[in-house]
Amino acid sequence: MRKILSSSPFRHAAWAMAAAAAAGPASAQTYPDKPVRMVVAFAPAGGTDIVARLVAPRMAELLGQSVVVENRAGAGGVIGTENVAKAAPDGYTTLMATMGNLAVNPYLYSMRVDVQRDLKPVSKVVEVQFALLVHPSVPAKTLREFIDLAKARPGHLTYSSSGIGGGPHLAGELFDSLAGTKLTHVPYKGSGQSLSDLIGGQVSASFDSLLQALPYVRDGRLRALAILGSERSPLLPDAPTVAEAGVPGYEFTNWYGLVAPAGTPQPVVEKLNGAVRQVLGQPDIRRKLEDMGARVVGDSPEAFGKFIANENTKWEKVIRAAKITAQ
Repeated sequence: MRKILSSSPFRHAAWAMAAAAAAGPASAQTYPDKPVRMVVAFAPAGGTDIVARLVAPRMAELLGQSVVVENRAGAGGVIGTENVAKAAPDGYTTLMATMGNLAVNPYLYSMRVDVQRDLKPVSKVVEVQFALLVHPSVPAKTLREFIDLAKARPGHLTYSSSGIGGGPHLAGELFDSLAGTKLTHVPYKGSGQSLSDLIGGQVSASFDSLLQALPYVRDGRLRALAILGSERSPLLPDAPTVAEAGVPGYEFTNWYGLVAPAGTPQPVVEKLNGAVRQVLGQPDIRRKLEDMGARVVGDSPEAFGKFIANENTKWEKVIRAAKITAQ
Protein backbone atom coordinates (compact mmCIF):
# COMPACT_ATOMS: atom_id res chain seq x y z
CA MET A 1 0.00 0.00 0.00
CA ARG A 2 2.80 2.34 0.94
CA LYS A 3 4.32 1.80 -2.47
CA ILE A 4 1.08 2.71 -4.23
CA LEU A 5 0.72 6.00 -2.29
CA SER A 6 4.32 7.09 -2.60
CA SER A 7 5.36 9.96 -4.87
CA SER A 8 6.50 9.31 -8.42
CA PRO A 9 7.50 11.46 -11.43
CA PHE A 10 4.29 10.40 -13.13
CA ARG A 11 2.11 11.55 -10.19
CA HIS A 12 3.92 14.92 -10.09
CA ALA A 13 3.48 15.34 -13.83
CA ALA A 14 -0.21 14.54 -13.60
CA TRP A 15 -0.71 17.03 -10.78
CA ALA A 16 1.22 19.69 -12.70
CA MET A 17 -0.92 19.15 -15.78
CA ALA A 18 -4.10 19.34 -13.73
CA ALA A 19 -2.91 22.52 -12.02
CA ALA A 20 -2.02 24.12 -15.36
CA ALA A 21 -5.39 23.20 -16.80
CA ALA A 22 -7.11 24.72 -13.79
CA ALA A 23 -4.96 27.87 -13.86
CA GLY A 24 -5.65 28.68 -17.51
CA PRO A 25 -9.42 29.21 -17.25
CA ALA A 26 -9.05 30.86 -13.85
CA SER A 27 -6.65 33.51 -15.20
CA ALA A 28 -8.94 34.16 -18.14
CA GLN A 29 -11.89 34.50 -15.78
CA THR A 30 -10.10 37.07 -13.61
CA TYR A 31 -8.72 39.03 -16.59
CA PRO A 32 -8.28 41.94 -16.49
CA ASP A 33 -7.17 42.75 -12.95
CA LYS A 34 -5.15 45.83 -13.91
CA PRO A 35 -5.31 48.55 -16.62
CA VAL A 36 -5.02 47.53 -20.27
CA ARG A 37 -2.75 49.53 -22.58
CA MET A 38 -4.02 50.37 -26.08
CA VAL A 39 -1.10 51.60 -28.16
CA VAL A 40 -1.60 53.92 -31.13
CA ALA A 41 1.54 53.93 -33.29
CA PHE A 42 0.93 57.48 -34.52
CA ALA A 43 0.76 61.01 -33.15
CA PRO A 44 -2.40 62.30 -31.43
CA ALA A 45 -5.32 63.73 -33.42
CA GLY A 46 -5.06 61.32 -36.36
CA GLY A 47 -7.78 58.92 -37.42
CA THR A 48 -6.39 55.94 -35.49
CA ASP A 49 -6.11 58.03 -32.34
CA ILE A 50 -9.68 59.32 -32.72
CA VAL A 51 -11.11 55.81 -33.03
CA ALA A 52 -9.00 54.45 -30.17
CA ARG A 53 -10.07 57.22 -27.80
CA LEU A 54 -13.71 56.67 -28.73
CA VAL A 55 -13.62 52.91 -28.20
CA ALA A 56 -11.26 52.60 -25.20
CA PRO A 57 -13.47 54.17 -22.48
CA ARG A 58 -16.43 51.97 -23.43
CA MET A 59 -14.22 48.86 -23.42
CA ALA A 60 -13.07 49.89 -19.94
CA GLU A 61 -16.67 49.94 -18.73
CA LEU A 62 -17.23 46.41 -20.00
CA LEU A 63 -13.91 44.99 -18.78
CA GLY A 64 -14.00 46.66 -15.38
CA GLN A 65 -10.51 48.13 -15.77
CA SER A 66 -9.10 51.25 -17.39
CA VAL A 67 -8.09 51.00 -21.05
CA VAL A 68 -5.33 53.58 -21.46
CA VAL A 69 -4.55 54.94 -24.94
CA GLU A 70 -0.82 55.49 -25.40
CA ASN A 71 0.68 57.21 -28.46
CA ARG A 72 4.04 55.71 -29.49
CA ALA A 73 4.71 57.38 -32.83
CA GLY A 74 7.73 57.05 -35.07
CA ALA A 75 9.08 55.39 -38.21
CA GLY A 76 5.69 55.29 -39.91
CA GLY A 77 4.15 53.29 -37.10
CA VAL A 78 6.98 50.76 -36.76
CA ILE A 79 8.02 51.82 -33.24
CA GLY A 80 4.58 51.33 -31.72
CA THR A 81 4.00 48.09 -33.61
CA GLU A 82 7.28 46.58 -32.43
CA ASN A 83 6.58 47.71 -28.87
CA VAL A 84 3.35 45.74 -28.79
CA ALA A 85 4.74 42.69 -30.61
CA LYS A 86 7.50 42.41 -27.98
CA ALA A 87 5.20 42.97 -24.99
CA ALA A 88 4.17 40.21 -22.60
CA PRO A 89 1.40 38.11 -24.18
CA ASP A 90 -0.96 38.55 -21.26
CA GLY A 91 -3.71 40.74 -22.72
CA TYR A 92 -2.55 43.93 -21.01
CA THR A 93 -0.99 45.42 -24.14
CA THR A 94 -2.91 45.87 -27.39
CA LEU A 95 -2.43 47.84 -30.60
CA MET A 96 -5.07 49.81 -32.48
CA ALA A 97 -3.48 48.97 -35.80
CA THR A 98 -3.96 50.21 -39.34
CA MET A 99 -3.43 48.87 -42.81
CA GLY A 100 -0.03 50.57 -42.64
CA ASN A 101 1.04 48.80 -39.45
CA LEU A 102 0.02 45.31 -40.53
CA ALA A 103 0.08 45.17 -44.34
CA VAL A 104 2.41 47.92 -45.61
CA ASN A 105 5.31 48.49 -43.23
CA PRO A 106 6.61 44.91 -43.52
CA TYR A 107 7.49 45.72 -47.16
CA LEU A 108 8.97 49.17 -46.49
CA TYR A 109 11.03 48.78 -43.34
CA SER A 110 13.51 46.31 -41.89
CA MET A 111 11.26 45.48 -38.98
CA ARG A 112 12.54 43.53 -35.99
CA VAL A 113 9.27 41.62 -35.78
CA ASP A 114 7.09 39.64 -38.18
CA VAL A 115 3.63 41.16 -37.80
CA GLN A 116 1.79 38.06 -39.00
CA ARG A 117 3.78 35.80 -36.68
CA ASP A 118 4.26 38.08 -33.66
CA LEU A 119 0.82 39.69 -33.40
CA LYS A 120 -2.53 38.02 -32.78
CA PRO A 121 -5.72 39.42 -34.39
CA VAL A 122 -8.55 40.45 -32.07
CA SER A 123 -11.05 42.23 -34.33
CA LYS A 124 -11.27 44.57 -37.28
CA VAL A 125 -12.89 47.71 -35.88
CA VAL A 126 -13.75 50.01 -38.79
CA GLU A 127 -13.19 50.65 -42.46
CA VAL A 128 -12.53 54.31 -43.13
CA GLN A 129 -13.67 56.34 -46.13
CA PHE A 130 -11.03 58.51 -47.74
CA ALA A 131 -11.48 61.46 -50.09
CA LEU A 132 -9.32 63.48 -52.46
CA LEU A 133 -9.21 66.84 -50.70
CA VAL A 134 -7.86 70.08 -52.11
CA HIS A 135 -7.22 73.53 -50.71
CA PRO A 136 -9.74 76.10 -52.07
CA SER A 137 -6.90 77.92 -53.84
CA VAL A 138 -6.49 74.98 -56.23
CA PRO A 139 -8.35 75.98 -59.44
CA ALA A 140 -10.14 72.66 -59.83
CA LYS A 141 -13.79 72.14 -58.90
CA THR A 142 -14.02 68.58 -60.25
CA LEU A 143 -11.76 65.54 -60.39
CA ARG A 144 -11.48 65.88 -64.16
CA GLU A 145 -10.24 69.46 -63.80
CA PHE A 146 -7.75 68.34 -61.14
CA ILE A 147 -6.37 65.62 -63.42
CA ASP A 148 -6.10 68.04 -66.35
CA LEU A 149 -4.31 70.56 -64.13
CA ALA A 150 -1.89 67.90 -62.86
CA LYS A 151 -1.11 66.67 -66.38
CA ALA A 152 -0.55 70.20 -67.66
CA ARG A 153 2.13 70.81 -65.03
CA PRO A 154 3.65 67.49 -63.91
CA GLY A 155 5.03 67.65 -60.37
CA HIS A 156 3.55 71.09 -59.67
CA LEU A 157 0.61 69.91 -57.55
CA THR A 158 1.60 68.55 -54.15
CA TYR A 159 -0.18 66.18 -51.81
CA SER A 160 0.48 65.66 -48.12
CA SER A 161 0.43 62.41 -46.19
CA SER A 162 0.89 61.14 -42.66
CA GLY A 163 4.20 59.58 -43.70
CA ILE A 164 5.90 57.37 -46.26
CA GLY A 165 3.96 54.15 -46.78
CA GLY A 166 0.88 55.31 -44.90
CA GLY A 167 -2.63 55.06 -46.32
CA PRO A 168 -2.66 58.58 -47.83
CA HIS A 169 0.70 57.96 -49.53
CA LEU A 170 -0.42 54.66 -51.05
CA ALA A 171 -3.70 56.21 -52.15
CA GLY A 172 -1.72 58.92 -53.95
CA GLU A 173 0.63 56.42 -55.61
CA LEU A 174 -2.34 54.38 -56.81
CA PHE A 175 -3.97 57.56 -58.16
CA ASP A 176 -0.84 58.58 -60.09
CA SER A 177 -0.62 55.09 -61.54
CA LEU A 178 -4.22 54.88 -62.75
CA ALA A 179 -4.86 58.55 -63.62
CA GLY A 180 -1.55 59.07 -65.43
CA THR A 181 -0.62 62.06 -63.28
CA LYS A 182 2.60 63.01 -61.51
CA LEU A 183 1.87 64.60 -58.15
CA THR A 184 4.63 65.52 -55.69
CA HIS A 185 4.39 63.66 -52.39
CA VAL A 186 5.06 65.64 -49.19
CA PRO A 187 5.26 63.27 -46.19
CA TYR A 188 4.68 64.49 -42.64
CA LYS A 189 5.11 62.93 -39.21
CA GLY A 190 1.46 62.24 -38.54
CA SER A 191 -1.89 63.02 -40.13
CA GLY A 192 -2.61 65.96 -37.83
CA GLN A 193 0.31 67.99 -39.23
CA SER A 194 -0.49 66.84 -42.76
CA LEU A 195 -4.07 68.06 -42.49
CA SER A 196 -3.05 71.30 -40.80
CA ASP A 197 -0.74 72.26 -43.67
CA LEU A 198 -3.39 71.36 -46.24
CA ILE A 199 -5.85 73.67 -44.49
CA GLY A 200 -3.15 76.34 -44.40
CA GLY A 201 -2.48 76.01 -48.12
CA GLN A 202 1.12 74.82 -47.80
CA VAL A 203 0.21 71.82 -49.98
CA SER A 204 -2.32 71.49 -52.80
CA ALA A 205 -4.12 68.29 -51.90
CA SER A 206 -4.32 65.19 -49.76
CA PHE A 207 -5.83 61.72 -50.03
CA ASP A 208 -7.09 61.61 -46.49
CA SER A 209 -9.61 60.16 -44.09
CA LEU A 210 -13.00 61.77 -43.60
CA LEU A 211 -12.62 60.98 -39.89
CA GLN A 212 -10.69 64.19 -39.29
CA ALA A 213 -11.26 66.12 -42.54
CA LEU A 214 -15.06 66.20 -42.73
CA PRO A 215 -15.57 69.29 -40.50
CA TYR A 216 -13.21 71.31 -42.70
CA VAL A 217 -15.01 70.23 -45.86
CA ARG A 218 -18.31 71.28 -44.35
CA ASP A 219 -17.06 74.73 -43.32
CA GLY A 220 -15.43 75.37 -46.71
CA ARG A 221 -11.80 75.29 -45.66
CA LEU A 222 -11.28 72.20 -47.83
CA ARG A 223 -12.94 70.90 -50.98
CA ALA A 224 -13.67 67.19 -51.50
CA LEU A 225 -13.34 66.34 -55.19
CA ALA A 226 -14.03 62.61 -54.94
CA ILE A 227 -14.48 59.64 -52.61
CA LEU A 228 -11.75 57.02 -52.89
CA GLY A 229 -13.87 53.95 -52.12
CA SER A 230 -16.26 51.93 -54.26
CA GLU A 231 -19.36 53.82 -53.09
CA ARG A 232 -20.28 57.45 -52.49
CA SER A 233 -20.35 58.65 -48.91
CA PRO A 234 -23.77 59.46 -47.43
CA LEU A 235 -21.99 62.30 -45.63
CA LEU A 236 -20.94 63.89 -48.95
CA PRO A 237 -23.55 62.60 -51.41
CA ASP A 238 -22.58 65.06 -54.16
CA ALA A 239 -18.96 63.88 -54.25
CA PRO A 240 -18.53 61.12 -56.87
CA THR A 241 -16.17 58.20 -56.45
CA VAL A 242 -12.82 58.48 -58.20
CA ALA A 243 -13.82 55.59 -60.45
CA GLU A 244 -17.09 57.13 -61.61
CA ALA A 245 -15.44 60.54 -62.05
CA GLY A 246 -13.01 59.29 -64.65
CA VAL A 247 -10.42 56.89 -63.19
CA PRO A 248 -11.81 53.38 -63.74
CA GLY A 249 -10.58 50.68 -61.40
CA TYR A 250 -9.53 53.06 -58.64
CA GLU A 251 -10.59 52.04 -55.14
CA PHE A 252 -8.96 52.70 -51.78
CA THR A 253 -10.26 52.10 -48.25
CA ASN A 254 -8.23 52.16 -45.05
CA TRP A 255 -9.04 50.08 -41.98
CA TYR A 256 -8.26 49.89 -38.28
CA GLY A 257 -8.26 46.84 -36.05
CA LEU A 258 -7.19 45.62 -32.62
CA VAL A 259 -4.33 43.14 -32.22
CA ALA A 260 -2.38 41.72 -29.27
CA PRO A 261 1.02 40.04 -28.88
CA ALA A 262 1.21 36.49 -30.26
CA GLY A 263 0.84 33.97 -27.48
CA THR A 264 -1.95 35.89 -25.76
CA PRO A 265 -4.27 33.18 -24.39
CA GLN A 266 -7.25 32.56 -26.64
CA PRO A 267 -9.80 33.08 -23.82
CA VAL A 268 -8.29 36.53 -23.22
CA VAL A 269 -8.42 37.31 -26.95
CA GLU A 270 -12.06 36.24 -27.00
CA LYS A 271 -12.80 38.49 -24.04
CA LEU A 272 -11.21 41.46 -25.79
CA ASN A 273 -13.05 40.58 -29.00
CA GLY A 274 -16.36 40.45 -27.15
CA ALA A 275 -15.73 43.85 -25.57
CA VAL A 276 -14.84 45.42 -28.93
CA ARG A 277 -17.93 44.02 -30.61
CA GLN A 278 -20.20 45.10 -27.78
CA VAL A 279 -18.82 48.63 -27.93
CA LEU A 280 -19.29 48.79 -31.71
CA GLY A 281 -22.86 47.61 -31.24
CA GLN A 282 -23.73 50.54 -28.98
CA PRO A 283 -25.98 52.90 -31.00
CA ASP A 284 -24.25 56.12 -29.97
CA ILE A 285 -20.76 54.78 -30.75
CA ARG A 286 -21.91 53.40 -34.09
CA ARG A 287 -23.54 56.73 -34.94
CA LYS A 288 -20.43 58.74 -34.01
CA LEU A 289 -18.20 56.54 -36.14
CA GLU A 290 -20.57 56.60 -39.10
CA ASP A 291 -20.93 60.38 -38.80
CA MET A 292 -17.14 60.60 -39.19
CA GLY A 293 -17.16 58.51 -42.35
CA ALA A 294 -16.32 55.10 -40.90
CA ARG A 295 -18.05 51.79 -41.56
CA VAL A 296 -18.34 49.78 -38.36
CA VAL A 297 -17.15 46.16 -38.65
CA GLY A 298 -16.42 44.12 -35.51
CA ASP A 299 -15.58 40.58 -36.64
CA SER A 300 -14.00 37.41 -35.24
CA PRO A 301 -10.25 36.98 -34.64
CA GLU A 302 -10.21 34.30 -37.34
CA ALA A 303 -11.92 36.48 -39.95
CA PHE A 304 -9.61 39.41 -39.15
CA GLY A 305 -6.57 37.15 -39.45
CA LYS A 306 -7.58 35.98 -42.93
CA PHE A 307 -8.26 39.59 -43.94
CA ILE A 308 -4.79 40.69 -42.77
CA ALA A 309 -3.15 37.91 -44.79
CA ASN A 310 -5.05 38.95 -47.94
CA GLU A 311 -4.14 42.61 -47.40
CA ASN A 312 -0.46 41.69 -47.15
CA THR A 313 -0.63 39.94 -50.50
CA LYS A 314 -2.41 42.92 -52.11
CA TRP A 315 -0.21 45.72 -50.81
CA GLU A 316 3.09 43.91 -51.26
CA LYS A 317 2.33 43.83 -55.00
CA VAL A 318 1.42 47.55 -55.07
CA ILE A 319 4.55 48.57 -53.16
CA ARG A 320 6.87 46.47 -55.31
CA ALA A 321 5.27 47.71 -58.55
CA ALA A 322 5.48 51.38 -57.49
CA LYS A 323 9.01 50.90 -56.10
CA ILE A 324 8.05 52.67 -52.89
CA THR A 325 10.81 52.82 -50.28
CA ALA A 326 10.94 54.17 -46.75
CA GLN A 327 13.70 56.67 -47.66
